[in-house]
Amino acid sequence: MDKRLLAGTVLTYAYNHWLSNCPSRRVRRAFLRCYLGDMRHGTGVQMGCKFLNARKVHLGERNVINFGCLFDGRKFVIRTGSDVSIGPEASILTLGHDPQSPDFADRGGDVIIGNRVWIGYRAIILPGVNIGEGAVVAAGSVVSRDVEPYSIVAGIPARYVKNRERNLVYLSSHNPWLI
Repeated sequence: MDKRLLAGTVLTYAYNHWLSNCPSRRVRRAFLRCYLGDMRHGTGVQMGCKFLNARKVHLGERNVINFGCLFDGRKFVIRTGSDVSIGPEASILTLGHDPQSPDFADRGGDVIIGNRVWIGYRAIILPGVNIGEGAVVAAGSVVSRDVEPYSIVAGIPARYVKNRERNLVYLSSHNPWLI
């Protein structure tokens, strides 16, 4: 087995099974700063989040990553902008299988999330999706197509509901103690 692959597997196991449940934000943050592809200033990752190939996960400034989220960077990149809020137990996937493939071939793509995006509780973002700046993904939605900037989508599959206000000025900041 390749030494880099083995090291990545050990680090993934260590974080996902031990450190992700460590109640110290500082310990988790210190590990994630080294483990992720990038983690910008002010971003907080709550307990119970899991990363698959974290080197391909790039989190922008002041992101709020709520408990129990899954970031699947196994083959493709996940990149978030600034002031992104990702609700509890949301999943961002970059890799799946082609259902028409006779040999169950992989299919996937990068997931790019713009600034001030709000992803609700237990939403699922599928491979190859771009979510535009200021967009909202409602709780429980499954996003299989690109989401236009400042739009609100909901459902399975996620569909356009209405536009969101464009003059957003907030900066995300949520670092609760012991979460």
